[in-house]
Amino acid sequence: MSTTWERREDGTVVLTVDHPPVNALPARAWHELAATIRAVGADEATRVLVLRAAGRGFNAGVDIKELAADGGHRALVEVNRGCAEAFAAAYECPVPVISAVHGYCLGGGIGLVANSDVIIAADDATFGLPEVDRGALGAATHLSRLVPHHAARALYYTGRTATAQELHRFGSVWRVVEPDRLLDAALELAAEIAAKDPRVVRMAKESFNGIDPVDVRRGYRYEQGFTFELTLAGAADRARRAFARGGGAET
Repeated sequence: MSTTWERREDGTVVLTVDHPPVNALPARAWHELAATIRAVGADEATRVLVLRAAGRGFNAGVDIKELAADGGHRALVEVNRGCAEAFAAAYECPVPVISAVHGYCLGGGIGLVANSDVIIAADDATFGLPEVDRGALGAATHLSRLVPHHAARALYYTGRTATAQELHRFGSVWRVVEPDRLLDAALELAAEIAAKDPRVVRMAKESFNGIDPVDVRRGYRYEQGFTFELTLAGAADRARRAFARGGGAET
């Protein structure tokens, strides 16, 4: 995976994930992303973090082929830990995180954007969890932060996706723009935040997390336990092998 970042004069850091062909990340890449977010956020020079991706979509989840190729459970354990750490890194980042989303945002992508502070989406963005079709469970904790409760259940059980426009109506997407305006829109909002007193903004982020009614780390780890149960029962492995044979790579 290529994870690159650049710091702008106003203290905004733009972190770009580029893992062809579809930004479906193996375990190593999730851990790398988590470490990068934490390092950037720990730097006092950082005022805002913009999380974006190159390629056809923002994030296609985990690399199913990596899991299907593993004869044991090592890959599953590592990718689950990697996802948990990356999601937590975004949530616990000391500065506001703005996710700039284009194309598909699936599986692990939902965990990232729901744990960010603000979402700006291109008008071609779609959001969903195909976990049930992949024999896995997880990120319902995060999907429930993006859409109303019963809508989240319907999306989860069916594997359907929601559009950027729908999430904007729900209030979870701040702004919807044309794809070629996505980064500019994210940077405009980042600049507005970066102009504030950085100490106040960092404390505002910490205080907001402190009053959050949902423990996102614990909720996600609880969900992951059911993925292990499905794996031990054989249902998850069958779904992953079937999906891998079909040539996909996301969950």
